[in-house]
Amino acid sequence: MDDLSQFKQTYFEESAELLEVAESGLLRLSPDNQDMDEINAVFRAVHSIKGGGGAFGFTDLVAFAHEFETVMDGVRSSTIPVTTDLVDTLIIANDVLGRLIGHAQENTPIPPGTTDAAAQALCRFLGKTGAPTKSTDSASAEATSATATATVAGAGAGAIPAADDGRKTWCIRFTPKQDLLLSGNDPSFMLRALERMGEATIDCDVSDLPSLDHMEPENLYLKWTVQLLTDQTKAQIEDPFEFVAEEGVVEITCLSETAAGPTAAKTETASVGAVAVSGSRPEADSGAASGSGQLTVYSKSGEAGAKTAANKGAGGAPPTQVAGHTIRVDLDKIDRLVNMVGEMVITQAMVAEHLRDLPPGEFQELLEGLEQLAQHTRELRESVMSIRAQPVGSVFSRMPRLVRDLAAETGKDVVLETSGENTEVDKTVIENLVDPLTHMIRNSIDHGLETPDAREAAGKPRTGIVHLSAQHRSGRIVIEVSDDGRGINRPRVLEKAVEQGLVPAGASLSDEDIDNLIFLPGFSTADKVSNISGRGVGMDVVRRNISGLGGRIAVYSAPGQGSRFVLSLPLTLAVLDGMVISVGAERFVLPLTNIVESLRPKHADLHGLVNKCDVMMARGEYVRLVYLHKLFGIPGAVEDASKGLVVLVESEGDGRLGLVVDEVLGQQQVVIKSLEANFRRLDGVGAATILGDGRVALILDVAGLQEMSQHSGSGGGVRQISDLASPAAVPLLRAS
Repeated sequence: MDDLSQFKQTYFEESAELLEVAESGLLRLSPDNQDMDEINAVFRAVHSIKGGGGAFGFTDLVAFAHEFETVMDGVRSSTIPVTTDLVDTLIIANDVLGRLIGHAQENTPIPPGTTDAAAQALCRFLGKTGAPTKSTDSASAEATSATATATVAGAGAGAIPAADDGRKTWCIRFTPKQDLLLSGNDPSFMLRALERMGEATIDCDVSDLPSLDHMEPENLYLKWTVQLLTDQTKAQIEDPFEFVAEEGVVEITCLSETAAGPTAAKTETASVGAVAVSGSRPEADSGAASGSGQLTVYSKSGEAGAKTAANKGAGGAPPTQVAGHTIRVDLDKIDRLVNMVGEMVITQAMVAEHLRDLPPGEFQELLEGLEQLAQHTRELRESVMSIRAQPVGSVFSRMPRLVRDLAAETGKDVVLETSGENTEVDKTVIENLVDPLTHMIRNSIDHGLETPDAREAAGKPRTGIVHLSAQHRSGRIVIEVSDDGRGINRPRVLEKAVEQGLVPAGASLSDEDIDNLIFLPGFSTADKVSNISGRGVGMDVVRRNISGLGGRIAVYSAPGQGSRFVLSLPLTLAVLDGMVISVGAERFVLPLTNIVESLRPKHADLHGLVNKCDVMMARGEYVRLVYLHKLFGIPGAVEDASKGLVVLVESEGDGRLGLVVDEVLGQQQVVIKSLEANFRRLDGVGAATILGDGRVALILDVAGLQEMSQHSGSGGGVRQISDLASPAAVPLLRAS
């Protein structure tokens, strides 16, 4: 039972991936865009879900998937024309298939009528082609009847004579492995596919059928010989067998060429999937768009069209892709491995701390070994982090469906442009990106983009653009959501904020401050509550989720031109490279990616602004100084910046800042420990870590420090920092 449960879990995980493949393909399908590679990818996804469901006895799921599969088969054979109505129906069918998989996974009964509407819609398209709708059982019965009445003979029985109209006669011998049925594949599908190609005579060989006492009900003991008169090519004849890779042997012979002599006959025997199938038609990547970009257009009618920027070659066929070797690993095992690597980093730092003062000559070999250990620890850490890294395309692929539905609901024409889908980031960050991106795109379409008529009146194209991009920048991942809409209506935002009591009447705010009002809890400019907006929880959720990941969000807007939201996030939430600094008796860690340089300023470079702050001239520009001992109330620190050090730091969108510290102690790998989960939230602090001497150090949040310095003076915080830096806090953090 345990083994079966394990296989089921694998099936459900693969089905979730296949549903995403199917949805992304269907969203790009339209009357004007019929990419056969994507159509085949959708067909394969549904067929694989159906096959796996059959292996586990999910009869309702298999029956519905069969109808879905049959319609897709009609689409790929061009017997069912692609219309907007058809695409809408197929997307709904994919949703229903997902719900059926969900009920199967949770082992809950399927509510009556779950599949009725979608199944009727699918049958309607099958009726247009004149093809009867069959359940899985009836389809199998039809194939069994056909093979039972066929002549049980060799390849020469019932031969179809060659035609004079250019068609050829082919002999196809299919010998499947006995365990073919266990993979969910149905030989009747392949036989029916061959029948649709032309005039076919099917012979079933039952010579390997054992006696009833020795027969295993799960095994397949039959093999088939088909003589086919058709105008199809060999590659097209091989096509039906591509789903049974390595599950049997196929022999394909062109009988029309045997008249020229025995040597003229072309017979190819191969393990299915080696030459006869997989080698005949390379598959295109049906997942997220390539790194060169994907553009999908959605209109209020729900119609979609797509163009991929990647060059598919002169013949239009995508390049052959070499399949990689993969293995599924439980995420908990990877998390435990990450934690162990983190503990190794801490231990290595502690050993280095204890051996720091050893005489180099006497213990040279020991010190060299320690240096090698540090290098190997870093490489191990990077390797483990790369295991958890995933492309953001897994999140981006969910957005086209959202844009499509919103375009239909708001009556707007929208173009979704995506780029940088292959940018990799830690899985934990990926999992927490869905909600923020969903809210931002909803906000862009509902509030940012104008209606087609309003855009036309403003001299813009009727179709609005939403651009979603990702890239690595300064050791972080930066994700942008932009639109070419009306921009933020700042007078309206300020008026609403005053009405809702979020800002005092008569307050004088800068454009930046007004733009940031949209992130306040409960704020909304919508006049009425709808399914899309009006409750004032969207952008508040965005900022809270991003802050919880140690990231920042900035908004830039130009009236009449659009808005741009920039998310800056750490690549990983486990380990980082930092610079250890001291302020009084306290130790802090600055992320290395935020540091520009450190310097000791001269008195002539320091200037004070009355009732404002101190600034320093650095590299030809004035930089605001922040005294950490004042910000956190730390006694015994260097108060004169010219006698200490100034560390120039910068954060995404917030400019540069000069942090006044006592000294820089050195660079070190540190393990990130959540402060909010183990202690409590501290402004200006992103997380905590354990240093090599066993002390707790706070990892500073540069953007948070800048915000604190603008809104507070030398406020206290010494009790919080002292409590956290005590030895009693170490077990608390190490247990996390």
